[in-house]
Amino acid sequence: MLIGVDIGTGGTKALMLDERGRTLGEAFHEYGVLTPRPSWAEQWPDVWLEAVTIVLKDVLTRSGLNPKDVAAVAISGLYGGSGIPVDKAGEPVRPCMIWMDRRARKETQWVKDNIPFDKIFSITGNYVDSYYGFTKILWMKNNEPDLWKRTRQFMTPKDYVIYKFTDIAATDYSSAGNIGGIFDIHKKGWSQEMSDALGIPLSLFPERITKSFDIVGKLNKKYAAATGLLEGTPIVAGGIDAPVAQFSCGVVNEGEHVAMTGTSICWGTVHDGKYLTPGLISFPYVVNDESTIYTFGGGATSGAIIRWFRDEFGACEREVQRCSDISAYSLLEKEAKNVAVGSDGLIVLPYFMGERSPIWDPDARGTVLGLSLLHTRGHIYRACMEGVALSLRHNMEEAVKAGIKLDKECYIVGGPARSDLWTQIFADATGYAMKRLNRDVEATLGDAFLAGMGVGVFKDPLEIKGWLDFRETVRTNTENNELYGNHFRLYTMLYERTKDIMAEVARMQTGA
Repeated sequence: MLIGVDIGTGGTKALMLDERGRTLGEAFHEYGVLTPRPSWAEQWPDVWLEAVTIVLKDVLTRSGLNPKDVAAVAISGLYGGSGIPVDKAGEPVRPCMIWMDRRARKETQWVKDNIPFDKIFSITGNYVDSYYGFTKILWMKNNEPDLWKRTRQFMTPKDYVIYKFTDIAATDYSSAGNIGGIFDIHKKGWSQEMSDALGIPLSLFPERITKSFDIVGKLNKKYAAATGLLEGTPIVAGGIDAPVAQFSCGVVNEGEHVAMTGTSICWGTVHDGKYLTPGLISFPYVVNDESTIYTFGGGATSGAIIRWFRDEFGACEREVQRCSDISAYSLLEKEAKNVAVGSDGLIVLPYFMGERSPIWDPDARGTVLGLSLLHTRGHIYRACMEGVALSLRHNMEEAVKAGIKLDKECYIVGGPARSDLWTQIFADATGYAMKRLNRDVEATLGDAFLAGMGVGVFKDPLEIKGWLDFRETVRTNTENNELYGNHFRLYTMLYERTKDIMAEVARMQTGA
């Protein structure tokens, strides 16, 4: 039996499968994000460690299987931004500044002013933004010197958990590459040249970089007791959750592309490295790690916006959910379903925590334009869904501009894929048909397969396709796609004409 675990921004999931890909058990544990100031987003790593321990214990209990039947566990995780700064005893010195955190504005500008674009891009395959971990690391160096002195290493969320489970510090290629700045995407290792230029010692990063299906170590006695697994169970490296979710759809070949929809959207495709572009993010893929590049873009708060709307304006729906098995989201969607394409002229810019690709603007702010007394709560809810879909289109168009070839069908996984309405909006707004798995598994399925590769159950990543079956593809409505074409024109125009105002608002909010 194989277990995949995915540490997400809003919760951790576990999935147990047999070697034929049949589900034997699932578990989930939810938590939140700390946002102590505008554009800040942090999480204490022990929240992740506790969550992984809980879901492993739960999935084992629910399966009813003997722990000795578990061949291996693989763990993927959210992009942890700076990573977790740990001291010489391996204990965190502060919360992790996750991918959503955009505080490193000054550090981002310093890099732009002091390191030529051609130099950083030619080495890393990426440019510079406060999204990337290396800018957050510089922020800590500049603003928390006492904590900086205590820091011995930065660990990604899933690597921290693996370290606690195995007593071994390591990282995988996708996690190393996503830090940006100091990872050489061509040589697949840390860059001494960029380390010297940035003033970030390479000793702060794990010396060992593994493939995503490599066994990092064996489960130790302490966490065997906590999880119910056997001491010595192999723990496999896994990777960043977005490419692992991509792999969960069986993506190995160029042209295939996936939208992983969760707290954020990470949409990406794979290639041999010829389509690097500063408008998107690139790092090694989680299979064929040393030869295949994963290039992606995404909205920073795509799913978070819908959760925010539910929490702030859906009190009645949440109460109904508490007293029944009816989802608050499905109740809100009933209102949105009766609203016409384009939400009767409402446009939402879904930039609630700044934005990543393709605009790369930490000062971007959430915007609702076009409100009138005609509009209802259902209009605004649908407009939020449409704004997220248009942000996906924006990233797809950036990829096409870079020469990336995309199949006519886009795989979609994650919470929004459970919504027929939202999936149709994605298909209509982007012009790409949406293909959904028959089961809602996301990265955990890919993790379980990587665990199988790690212990020799599988030899070829293409074997994962035998695990997959899909629902009926959601096709694009051409008439709606034409309407969204005009909506997209106004969407991009709105940002361009308000970004200076957004920057002023951001300064007011942050006191900068």
